Amino acid sequence: MKKILTAAVAMLGFSSVFAQAPVNPNATPEARELLQFIYNQSGHGLLAGQHSYPLYSDIYMERAYHQSGEVGHPAVFGQDFGYSKPGSLDGINNRQRVVDNAIKWHDKGAIITLMWHAVPPTTDANYTTWKGENGIQSKLTDAQWDELLKPGTEINLRWQAQVDVIAFFLKQLQDQNIPVIWRPYHEMNGDWFWWGYKPGHYQKLFRMLYDRLTNYHHLNNLLWVFNANEIGSSNVMDYDKFYPGKDVVDILATDVYSKNYEKGDYEALLKLADGKPVAWGECGQIPTPEIAKKQPKMVWFMTWCEFLETDNTWESRSAIYNYSITLEKLNAMRAEKN
Repeated sequence: MKKILTAAVAMLGFSSVFAQAPVNPNATPEARELLQFIYNQSGHGLLAGQHSYPLYSDIYMERAYHQSGEVGHPAVFGQDFGYSKPGSLDGINNRQRVVDNAIKWHDKGAIITLMWHAVPPTTDANYTTWKGENGIQSKLTDAQWDELLKPGTEINLRWQAQVDVIAFFLKQLQDQNIPVIWRPYHEMNGDWFWWGYKPGHYQKLFRMLYDRLTNYHHLNNLLWVFNANEIGSSNVMDYDKFYPGKDVVDILATDVYSKNYEKGDYEALLKLADGKPVAWGECGQIPTPEIAKKQPKMVWFMTWCEFLETDNTWESRSAIYNYSITLEKLNAMRAEKN
């Protein structure tokens, strides 16, 4: 991977000297190289990305290829470690498949980004539902938050156990020298997930996760993403209220499902990033080439699963894939340099 990314950086006309270091001082060489590539990529071409449900394996990587006129495969592969019952779209029984898919697409040259809809630590169940009691969209009381954030309490220990399970899978990728763009607890500035809409609590939770995975599990292959939701509606707060600190964030991203791609959201994210890379972490309707040109610092977009087809036309998919850097284009640049 190191050789591949060095070639890609050089091919794009930039030095491969690591001017931008990850927040983790012990980051692996592969993570350092990937982050430098992302810095260098900012303003120099948008990477196409696609998310796939764990149940469906990597099928949407192929659907993106065919549904864009076979222009190319996504250069960024996204998946979720899941939260739901075995056999469902995000079933926890597919976590090993997530790892296997990440290895598969990394070997093909893709950049890997992973996320985790975490089960509320107020339950000892291994999986949950989207809504309802102890669902992903349930709420923690202030007392439960206090217990979660206090080391050694029942809820805190349950949270640690949940994190340790995910660490087991992430370690497999580290053992394969695969860097991961890691975006946990996303859309925290909205009021729908249990970890959201509590600025001070969220900041502590993010930092607690960073400490657990970095200093306890020594996962040094992760690039840490602060991934918020676009601003604008009454149930979404500003990005900066939730920012956990530049010392634990490598990349900033926002999710866009309103189809607006507002200039103000882009500018707010850039201001908060203060020089760090920015991206569209998830989207429903794919950005147009015109939007990408007006928001050139965005490094990648990642279409969410079936939204590839339900929220986009053949023409819009073809347009952005012709404009973007696909996996094939990225590999061609690497091959030409070598």
